[in-house]
Amino acid sequence: MSGTDIWTIQRLIRWTTDYFKKHGIEEARLDAELLLGHVLGKPRIYLYTNYDQIMNVEELAQYRELIRQRVQGYCTAVLIGEKEFMGLPFSVNDHVLVPRPDTEAWLEKIIQSFRSIPGAEMLDLGTGSGALAVSFLYYCREAHGMAVDISEEALQVARENAGKNGVEKRLDFYQGDFLHAVPEGAVFDVILSNPPYIPTADLAGLDREVRREPQIALDGGRDGLDFYRILGEQTVQYLKPGGLLAVEVGIHQAADVKALFEAGGLKDVYYIQDYGGIDRAVCGRKAAAPVVSE
Repeated sequence: MSGTDIWTIQRLIRWTTDYFKKHGIEEARLDAELLLGHVLGKPRIYLYTNYDQIMNVEELAQYRELIRQRVQGYCTAVLIGEKEFMGLPFSVNDHVLVPRPDTEAWLEKIIQSFRSIPGAEMLDLGTGSGALAVSFLYYCREAHGMAVDISEEALQVARENAGKNGVEKRLDFYQGDFLHAVPEGAVFDVILSNPPYIPTADLAGLDREVRREPQIALDGGRDGLDFYRILGEQTVQYLKPGGLLAVEVGIHQAADVKALFEAGGLKDVYYIQDYGGIDRAVCGRKAAAPVVSE
């Protein structure tokens, strides 16, 4: 890309798309448009309605640097600082995982089952960007929640996203190690989590983009199930009678997680599939309180 050439928006997108494809970037045109829109401070539709606009030297320099970082493995969402999830805008950086569509698939079903329940209490363990907690509270207007993360940097991002989406008054944040950070005696109608579930030995083989995400949010121990063992052993005491635990799992982990949850006393354990037909979430309930007849 020569700085002496005349570069219109249209020409720049075409060149960048071809360049990204040569470097194995799957969504080459989309990434090219998102990065260029970020440089211009404009939505993607602007690129189509102003395709003949000529870029200035400063814009080209900024865009060229983003292209360089993208082909080095930095994901587009982190480069522009934002990712859409559940139809909502979320700030992201290198301290949090980037929310993914596979998570939307199961979270949407959980939200639908709680939207009509007034005053539901929700806990999000390992909240990261706050994607689960903020989305749940945004669509369940009368719910309240608590978000936990061991990383203060991640909690800063989650707080920003709670404010950005107008749920900050209904969401409390606690820093600490998973369930150890939950106040004593607190119980919930629903506990959500997208815990680390990559086996330690598999981390080195992940895509470059994923390897740049925080390792603490990826490493699930020797077999990837460390955090599910904790949930299976301890979650029941944090759920109200009839309360629901819903967690994301990796490919081929659903059956093992189901067994851990059932061993811990959860009932009616079931799976939710993602858009690709993969069992992506495992859900189970604490037994309901017995009905006492008068």
